[in-house]
Formats: sequence, structure tokens, C-alpha cells
Amino acid sequence: MRFAFYTLGCKTNQYETQAMERFLTDLGHEIRHFDEACDAYIVNTCSVTAVADKKNRAVIRRCRRDHPDAVIGVCGCYSQHDSDAVRALGVDVIGGSGHREEFIGMMLTALQCREHQESVDVALRRREFEILPAGGLEERTRAMLKVQDGCVNFCSYCIIPYTRGPVRSAPLDLAVQQAKELAGRGYREIVVTGIEIASWGVDLPGKPEPTVLIEAICRAVPELRVRLGSLEPRIVTEDFCQRLRLLPNLCPQFHLSMQSGCDSVLARMKRKYDTTRYLESVRLLKEFFPGCAVTTDMIVAFPGETEEEFSQSLDFIRQCGFADMHIFPYSRRPGTPADKMPGQHDNATKEARSRAAIAVAEEMNRAYRENLLGTQLEVLFEEADGSYFTGHAPNYIKVYTAGSDLHNEIRTVTVTALYKDGVLGTL
Repeated sequence: MRFAFYTLGCKTNQYETQAMERFLTDLGHEIRHFDEACDAYIVNTCSVTAVADKKNRAVIRRCRRDHPDAVIGVCGCYSQHDSDAVRALGVDVIGGSGHREEFIGMMLTALQCREHQESVDVALRRREFEILPAGGLEERTRAMLKVQDGCVNFCSYCIIPYTRGPVRSAPLDLAVQQAKELAGRGYREIVVTGIEIASWGVDLPGKPEPTVLIEAICRAVPELRVRLGSLEPRIVTEDFCQRLRLLPNLCPQFHLSMQSGCDSVLARMKRKYDTTRYLESVRLLKEFFPGCAVTTDMIVAFPGETEEEFSQSLDFIRQCGFADMHIFPYSRRPGTPADKMPGQHDNATKEARSRAAIAVAEEMNRAYRENLLGTQLEVLFEEADGSYFTGHAPNYIKVYTAGSDLHNEIRTVTVTALYKDGVLGTL
């Protein structure tokens, strides 16, 4: 049978889609692109915001319209959170944010009997880490390694603790085993991912620190680059930095979740740190990893955010000097405390603050790239882009280089100029 996937949302969703692809190919089925004719289509959804829900519905409706005779399955956080809404769209199979192998089994059953299949558990009752095959199918360059699931932070704007459940950690030996497997399959880089990887280990015997996991993975596959997913700022301590700087294959790019640069807004968001602690994390990273890229996310126009609070956030991000940022206007998420907060902003305010924050982020990104001029970077090349071949340096800067047949090679490049969203380089 021919299957196609459409994945929305985070790297963890991407990882889980890859795992489902592995389940199907191991059974002899074929994976095709989503715009090709297939027997079945799977939409792996996100529900982090109401905007994400709208995108989910649009994709599902379009898929049903374009492929009326195909079996359509929906899984992920949206169907976990609101299976009634998904059911109303006329899909054939509904799963949640877990039990991926069972979901694939339901898809195969639906293809045989043409009867509706559905199984969605209660995420808050989950206690075991779901073991899935690591890696991907379409390339042999970068693979994701999921080491953790769930979150118990309960930030006021976020639905994810309810759609993913409590923290569950991959056993250390499993993570190391899967990393070695990925190395053996020809990947050159591993991205360590999860819903909140800084909480890895809290549910394991002895409560090992995430640093233990990172050290074990890096040392198990010294020939691979290891990149970390999003980090909670409080994980960054002097001990964390001293130990990780001894790992030569750890990529010097650190994505520190921020959301706001104003203490009063952070408090309303129910984040577990303030700007003083966050800035200390940035300082430590830049001290122990000179030239590293510190990146982040920022939500603008959070309920009740005043012009003064927004101005404080802009001043704070300039102080941090981020290499790159993702800017999001606040999107109401029914079922969260923030949805009922006073001071909800209109779209015009959200758009204006987004533009202002993006302008500052672009200034910092340009400054970071300018500092790379004349330096040498080790680039993992991934794909052709017109007359160039592109890849990423350890700091995740995109590099454009004249050349061909460089896929999955790591080559030394001298940075010569800024170009598009990255830099130009010569081999």
C-alpha cells in the first residue's frame, strides 16, 4: 500500500512521523509525498495554539476533498485534545499523541475493512516512555533522537501538558543504543529532541541529570555531530557548561526557551525563571562556548502586555544578543488560563509588535553572521539550491557553496559574504 504523511508542529512530531514511516516500510509498504496519489494519508497534528488547530483542519479538509476514496488518519496533539472536532471532519482513523504503532495498525485495519477506527487515551495517565525506532527515511544527513516526552510546567498559555501527559524519559542505555544505530545507518548528525529535554531523568531511578545523557550520547558516537533541542534556561549552570565543553562533537548552538524579556509578563506566563536567571544562562554559554549561537522563541502581545513591558522585552533581547529568534504573536488557546486573562490584544497590536521584534531579531542575526566573515566552518552539506549546495555549520548557520555532489559530506568552508538567510562560503 502507498502512504503519505503531513506533519505539523515540533521536532518531536517530526520524529514520531519518521517512526511511523519506519513501521510501514518494515511491513513492506511504500511512503510517497503528500501530493501524490496514495491509498492512505496520515496527518500528524499540532495543537500548541488556536492557529495551529486552524491549520490542522485546513489540511484535513483539503486531504478529504482531494482524495475522497483514500483512508485518512489523524493523530497527534489536536486529535488528542479535541477528537470530537476531528471526528466531525469525516476522517477514517483517529489516534492521539501516543501509541503510534497501534495507530498504524488501525490504519491497516481501516484499509482492509473500510470501517472507522479510533483510540485516544487519557494523556495525563501515561507513565511509560514509548519506544519508537529512531531516524528517518528521506535522507542520511540529520536524524532526530527522541529522549523524553511530556511536560509538567503548566505554563499559562500552553495546552501541551494535557495533550502529552507527564514527563517520561528514555532509559539511558536505549538512547545510547539508538544513537549508535543511527551512526551505523550513515547519519552525520543527531538532534536530541523531546517535549522538554531538560526534564529528562526526573522519572528514572536515581534521577540522573540531563548532562549525563548528553555526555553518554556524544561519547557513544564521536564521529557524529550532536545537536541539542530546546533547553529550559535553568539547566544551564557552570557545571553544565564545564562538562559539555569537553565534548568535541557537541554543536555550539543552544536554543534557550524564553517567551518574554519582561519579568512581570514571565510571571503571568507562569514561567519558572526571571530575566536575571535567563541572562546568566546566556552569559555562561557565551563564556564557555565562545562564538556559539544562542537562539530563542518570543511571544509578543501576551494578554495584558503593556507598551512598557514590550519595550522592556526588546531591550532585553538586545542585551542577550541572540543569533536567531522565532517571533510568535500570542494566539489564544482555549482550555488554558491565558485564554481567560484580561487585556487580550487585537490583531493590529499583535502584528505591530511582531514586526518590531522581528526587526530587532534580524539586526542581531545579521550581526552574528557578519562576525563569521573570514572564518572557517565545518559544514554538513544537505541539498542543492539552484547553483549552490547548502548545508549547516555546527552553529546552525546556513552555508551556500558552489559545488555539486556534496550531499552528506562535512567539508571546511571559508565564509566570504552574507547571502540570503545565511552566508556564502568557498570550499
